[in-house]
Amino acid sequence: MNWKNLLTGKSTKVMVVFLIATIGISNTTVEDDNRYFEITKNIEIFTTLYKEINTYYVDDIDPAKLMRTGIDAMMESLDPYTNYISESEIENFRMMTTGKYGGVGATIVKYKDHVVITEPYEGFSAHNAGLMAGDVILSIDGKSAEGKSTEDVSNILKGAPGTEVTLEIKRPGKEGTFEVNLTREEVNVPNVPYYGMINEDIGYVVLTTFTEQAGKNVQDALTKLKEENDLKGVVLDLRNNGGGLLSEAINLSNVFVDRGEEVVTTRGKIKDWDRNFKTLNQPADLEIPLVVLINKGSASASEIVSGVVQDLDRGVLIGQKSYGKGLVQNTRDVGFNSKVKITTAKYYIPSGRCIQAVSYKDGEPVEIPDSLKSPYKTRNGRPVYDGGGIMPDVKIAAPSNANIIKSLMRNNVIFDFATEYHLKFPTIAPAKEFKLSEADFQDFVKFAQSKDLAYKTDSEKALNQLEKKAKEENYYDAVKDELEAVRKRIEDDKNRDILKYKEDITDLLEREIVSRYYLQKGRIEAGLQNDEEILEAIKVINDPARYKEILGRN
Repeated sequence: MNWKNLLTGKSTKVMVVFLIATIGISNTTVEDDNRYFEITKNIEIFTTLYKEINTYYVDDIDPAKLMRTGIDAMMESLDPYTNYISESEIENFRMMTTGKYGGVGATIVKYKDHVVITEPYEGFSAHNAGLMAGDVILSIDGKSAEGKSTEDVSNILKGAPGTEVTLEIKRPGKEGTFEVNLTREEVNVPNVPYYGMINEDIGYVVLTTFTEQAGKNVQDALTKLKEENDLKGVVLDLRNNGGGLLSEAINLSNVFVDRGEEVVTTRGKIKDWDRNFKTLNQPADLEIPLVVLINKGSASASEIVSGVVQDLDRGVLIGQKSYGKGLVQNTRDVGFNSKVKITTAKYYIPSGRCIQAVSYKDGEPVEIPDSLKSPYKTRNGRPVYDGGGIMPDVKIAAPSNANIIKSLMRNNVIFDFATEYHLKFPTIAPAKEFKLSEADFQDFVKFAQSKDLAYKTDSEKALNQLEKKAKEENYYDAVKDELEAVRKRIEDDKNRDILKYKEDITDLLEREIVSRYYLQKGRIEAGLQNDEEILEAIKVINDPARYKEILGRN
């Protein structure tokens, strides 16, 4: 096909025939025929419109960019998980499914006009070259990185293993800049970044994503913990795990449930694609007391595993209600090294429930009302419900989401303080032992007060609305003094917010500071000591009677 002619109108019919051929019409009914007529009609309209715009629009148009705009708009009308993956995005897609990519091994974020390294991965190029969290990337291979987005810089840093890239770095607290020459390598981001002992007899395993080998890696971690300790129980942390491969959700479930158990059923429009998935292997351990931690960031494959554990009464779930994503995606090749990821089915866990929390209409989520949620039962007869995520057996209040904490995070105040702390103190205590001193916290208070932390509390927002209404209804003069007095009291109280939320802020500071010295493993270890969900998990495992009662075991 002459693709150039497509843009000038000479091959529109050929394009339509080609697209229709991909639809695969066979054994159609009258209803199918009507549907396919609508498809072919609209394809012809679309290709003709595309040709007319490219030919006659007053300014030059990038055909690929115009087509991508149309594709993105089409995807946005569906659910947020149906996406087009262009050739340039394939590397990121591969990383999401395998945990591997070619690059320098560091996470980055946009900060003001530059991109900043937030964490180098231990043992990879960036870390081995001495790069640290807080380092500012000024240029890449001699070209300025100022104004570049995180995605722009990430795409440049990624590449074929063995190729080189030179970065110009500005390190906070240091004069001048310096260059670092890095060799790209295959970076394998571990899906089990940490496992260890919470105390003398309770193990702890963190799984961050369901990439390849997730089930095997959790099983290996459990095996090592059992070999080296007299385990009384294990905590599996799936908090903020957004999911991944369905096959790995099945493999991970199989670590704790018996061979031949039905884990998940998928059902969609194409009945031939409906599947029942069962565990295939001998489990690692059917008896050890198990606690699974979940929160609103636990989605998809995380919800399959936690739902299986709950439905089969294999362990206790602790935390907050999960996200509620009961949809299955498959990828299809669409040519030119591009793919489309399509939602093809919903999944159902052993009790028969689907935990999808919303439906989608014109690309917008529609909440499923409680009246349409159906009750189901676990193996031991405990009531569970569909249509709203996985509800934990033991609910723990979510960490504080106070406006002052959001402001500190949004303005990188905690991040910047940790960077300065690292420059000031070459070493600190081991991650599990590190504690921020009172003097250090007071230093942070002064540091935060020197930053612009302007933010509105919910009370201030409500007060502003009240003021607006009072002006509209000509009551403002009558209540002006009272409104100003309330506003001043709120402002005075805001000045004490850092002290009011001292405990939560200290926990965030300790994790961020420790990560400067001990990277991701250190961040996790630092959080173990003050983690409410983990403390509750210890209590549940240490109380066999309560553990059995929660699971409905008599």
